[in-house]
Amino acid sequence: MGKSIGVISLKGGVGKTSVVASLGSAIAGFDKKVLLVDGNLSAPNLGIHFRIIDPEMSLHHVLNREINAKDAVHSLENVDILPASVFTDRQVNPLKLKDRMDYLKKKYDYIFYDSSPSLSDETLGVMLASDILFVVSTPDHPTLSTTLKAIKSAKERGVPIQGIIINKVHNKKFEIPLEHIEETLEIPVVAVIPYDINILEALSKFVPSVERHPKSEASEEYRKLAAALVGEEYKPPRLRSFFRWRDPPKQDINRLVLYQNVFGD
Repeated sequence: MGKSIGVISLKGGVGKTSVVASLGSAIAGFDKKVLLVDGNLSAPNLGIHFRIIDPEMSLHHVLNREINAKDAVHSLENVDILPASVFTDRQVNPLKLKDRMDYLKKKYDYIFYDSSPSLSDETLGVMLASDILFVVSTPDHPTLSTTLKAIKSAKERGVPIQGIIINKVHNKKFEIPLEHIEETLEIPVVAVIPYDINILEALSKFVPSVERHPKSEASEEYRKLAAALVGEEYKPPRLRSFFRWRDPPKQDINRLVLYQNVFGD
């Protein structure tokens, strides 16, 4: 039985969809079968990240019981995609997501859900369909306040949050330090993704950044988190490993704890 992972944020522009595409692709790199699902039904763009612009069949059709979920899946080289319809007037019930998708967990090792950037039924549907959640945030006060709302909502529904992914980090003094983020949210930071113009370049080519720029710091961070989730050892390049040996960053320690929590000793 596969594991369902929801990726949420209650603020647009944090790069949530890019996180879903890159983390899913990184996990697929460990020989896992991965399905990415666009749970952002009102403004979907996960499919667009993979050049699936106007699918004939989509999650909208699945939720309306017009087709089975497997009939809307697009198989790509490394991952499968179940997109939502960008151009549609279909009215659907997002809270039926878990019911319509659960049987696919037998076919995949991991199912990732992208969610709406608002506290709506679409986000709640993703929460209820997920075994665990990751919250995406940027290191600034406005986004941190909405992240608090997302965490509170998830806790009220009993869905465990495994960690915070801090995205678009510039490493500037005006950004909120990781220790302050963890203290405020009471959730560990499991990945710190640096701002990288190459991520935007990869998006223009409709390819996840971990595939387009596999040697970048962002791609390395995604692979480290992917390794912790699937129970594999990640071996970083020797030079980077040497300089981090004596003083590993906080997120490396948190990923080790995540690995131990998921797979035991």
